[in-house]
Amino acid sequence: MNKELIVNVNPTEISIALCEDRVLVELNKEQCQTGFAVGDIYLGKVRKIMPGLNAAFVNIGHEKDAFIHYLDLGPQFPSLQRLVNSHQPSKRGLRVETMKLDPSIDKQGKIGSYLEVGQTVMVQVAKEAISTKGPRLTADISLAGRNVVLVPFTSKVFLSQKIRSSEEKKRLKRIAASVLPLNFGVIIRTAAVEAKDEDIEHDIRTQIDRWRKTVQNIRRKPAPALLMGEMSRANTIIRDTLNDSFSQIAVDDEAMFNDIRNYVKAIDPEMTKIVKLYKGNVPIFDNFDISKQIKSLFAKYVSLRRGAYLIIERTEAMNVIDVNSGNRTKAEDNQEQTALDVNLAAAKEIARQLRLRDLGGIVIIDFIDLHKAQNRQTLYDEMVRLMATDKAKHTVLPLTKFGLMQITRQRVRPVAVEDVSDVCPTCNGTGKIEPTVLLDKKIENQISFLTQDRKQKYIHLVVSPYVATFLCKGLWSLRRRWQWRYKARIRITADQSVGIVDVHYRDRKGKDLIRK
Repeated sequence: MNKELIVNVNPTEISIALCEDRVLVELNKEQCQTGFAVGDIYLGKVRKIMPGLNAAFVNIGHEKDAFIHYLDLGPQFPSLQRLVNSHQPSKRGLRVETMKLDPSIDKQGKIGSYLEVGQTVMVQVAKEAISTKGPRLTADISLAGRNVVLVPFTSKVFLSQKIRSSEEKKRLKRIAASVLPLNFGVIIRTAAVEAKDEDIEHDIRTQIDRWRKTVQNIRRKPAPALLMGEMSRANTIIRDTLNDSFSQIAVDDEAMFNDIRNYVKAIDPEMTKIVKLYKGNVPIFDNFDISKQIKSLFAKYVSLRRGAYLIIERTEAMNVIDVNSGNRTKAEDNQEQTALDVNLAAAKEIARQLRLRDLGGIVIIDFIDLHKAQNRQTLYDEMVRLMATDKAKHTVLPLTKFGLMQITRQRVRPVAVEDVSDVCPTCNGTGKIEPTVLLDKKIENQISFLTQDRKQKYIHLVVSPYVATFLCKGLWSLRRRWQWRYKARIRITADQSVGIVDVHYRDRKGKDLIRK
């Protein structure tokens, strides 16, 4: 399998597309300088205790108070709180490795026994703010690296369930035991199986250093404050998925390119060569044919091969997917085999769509009815296999007697495309647009203004592909005529994200010449 990571950087957000064999399988969007990402560690202040929910609301600086449940405090919350209190101004700070840990909290306890209004707590974002809900927090702090996840206030070494070899388990436990200080534990990730001893040791030491810097920041910053920010979403994906199957990581921004390249160099120097800075004239997502695939996120209907299709409906309570065979049944004699073929093809696309749209909660799939128990089991086994590559926690249940399959899938980040309805950027919701036959006159008037009144000698037009084709059509195209008439260089770029009658006028540095 050939993997590619395409990173598009805009002034307000970063879009990250993960492709497998040129097919888009994941789309992540990260708002620039917004913070509050999964993994961020904050010093928060308790705002309200909710005894009925056995939970509390904590102010971490977000516009909405964050939520923490009693079970998310973690078994060693008293030890963590003692550490936080010791690092308040005018107090001598404790160190985890020299502390005597407090007894674990009771799983049946009440949050009021450990938290009170106004209390300062160290918390970590477990789930980003979604819709009207604030971030979900945990006080069971952990720091993720490429090969290990560091867990303070425990001395246990956990191994990924995917590590099967007993010899490998012994090796990894030996490495961890030789490096870890007292009262620090780790979860060893699957990626450590292929890692060298010194790489794993370096990863553990790096996470310990990050923890110590985080604790030192408690004294320097009053609550609410960010103590330690998780790395960028692009680097997080690289950390979790980078392997020999990646053929390239393309970035269209030099600063982000340098950031990603330095990170890849630190974790796997041999893979540095696959990080490339994209300098093409066409937008990076258009060049890699991602823009067209992103538009499928808005589609209610998803086509499959040979006429079959899916219908995907999102509701407040659940997500529903209906599998339809289209006209295939009319051309096939064996309906049972046809139903199985369509269902297997649908299962592959459904597994992709769940990752692509990041559908969370309950997903109900109405497959085409299968009468043989063997075929139903085959379909279930195939769906489990296809979902195995999904990083989100999920559960797949066998088909019911009504032919329905239930999948539960965790979502920790907002959906890349939260809602399929939006105000049209072309008509601004009025339902009316100017006649496109007059668009060339409008563009020419603006070019005339920029060249004659503002003395511009270079104009970069960013338009939709349809308009770009119209302006460049023929040997004596409109673009050539305008260049000759106004004695200026005119460059035209087609961008699929631009509305049919929208035009952006930019200079050599990419700055807008006409602000709307």
